[in-house]
Amino acid sequence: MKLCIFTNHFFPEDFKVNDIAFELAAKGVEVTVITAIPDYPQGRFFEGYGWFKKSRERVNGCQVIRLPIIPRGKGGGKRLAIQYLSYYVSSSIFTFFHKFFNKYDAVFVHLTSPFFVGLAATHLKKYQKIPMYFWTLDLWPESITAAVGISHPLVIHPLTKQVQKVYDNCDKILIGSKGFQLSILEKGDYKDKLVYFPNWCEITSGAILSADYSEIEPFVSLTEKDFVVLFAGNLGEAQNIRCIIDAAIDLFDSNPEIKFVFLGDGRAKEQAVQKSEQAGILGKTVFFPGRFPIESMPFFMSKASVLLVSLKDELIFNLTVPSKVQFYMAQGKPILAMLNGDGADLIAESHCGIAVPANDKNAFTTALKKMSSLSKDELSQLGANGKEYYEKNFTKEQRMEQLMGMISSSTYSSY
Repeated sequence: MKLCIFTNHFFPEDFKVNDIAFELAAKGVEVTVITAIPDYPQGRFFEGYGWFKKSRERVNGCQVIRLPIIPRGKGGGKRLAIQYLSYYVSSSIFTFFHKFFNKYDAVFVHLTSPFFVGLAATHLKKYQKIPMYFWTLDLWPESITAAVGISHPLVIHPLTKQVQKVYDNCDKILIGSKGFQLSILEKGDYKDKLVYFPNWCEITSGAILSADYSEIEPFVSLTEKDFVVLFAGNLGEAQNIRCIIDAAIDLFDSNPEIKFVFLGDGRAKEQAVQKSEQAGILGKTVFFPGRFPIESMPFFMSKASVLLVSLKDELIFNLTVPSKVQFYMAQGKPILAMLNGDGADLIAESHCGIAVPANDKNAFTTALKKMSSLSKDELSQLGANGKEYYEKNFTKEQRMEQLMGMISSSTYSSY
């Protein structure tokens, strides 16, 4: 089988589509990945890559074709729009010619943002009359409204039409969160196309580290009384870091044993660091050690008392489950969440922690105090509940088996 994957993010960027491509290639599928020059999350091209560098390479058995884009820079609204447009133009032009000389059996689309990645894939699907599987991890045009505040009908209506065009041509629409079906079904009768395809995590708590991070604060000076709240991942506006810092400021005098550790980088980090420094809590109860490789996460998480996930109160975020929830569950650690919707429901259903409403700082501090008062055995049981739930529902092996079965069982008689 020959499979063409469209994604604007691919290795060495860290996205789940890497697992899909590499696993399918290992099973004998001839995988071609049409993607962009890697620039996420730094906003600049990765070292060794550029418009005229490594435009084609072979990675873990996959043929990777990288198309030119304008890098996202600091990720402002205008810069993101330019990047999205640049990928749309390059992928459309490339696919127009590519389809004449390369025949595939199926198309797989990995959608984060922008939605335009689906337009070139739709063109290939229609021309070659092959099935298209669309894994949507972002809702459009809702994400435009949430990210940059654009809601004018002259913008939203044409975007919605493009979304409907792609959905119309999908054979299956894979959704990472059950809440996504609300948005998708508003745009058309796609119920028979929907397939629940949740995230998995890259590594388990059994991973072994060769590097030693024990000298990083606050881990080097922790005491038995300290209660470590660890956030790992993108520090963006969507994660509502500002509200967490406000809570940390409120807790500083009364609960100095509660330490907040933010591992990662992103648009909101600089402001969060400045706010913590101005409040006099930076390096005391709030720490920003930096960004570390995914392989190091089990070490840091083993030092944490609870793992933190948060999102703003936006419709699009209320319909999704952040991928870090499954990652946290796999580590066997309790979870403290400040978010709404499917993510909060999952934490409650699995009995792996406490979820409070998005933006509710008071509920967050109350929940945090409650968790800090639990015994080690009680915290350990919450973590064990999450890990057990993860292993029953969210392993990578389950998703790969599901996807392979879906693709291999496709019939082409209707094409």
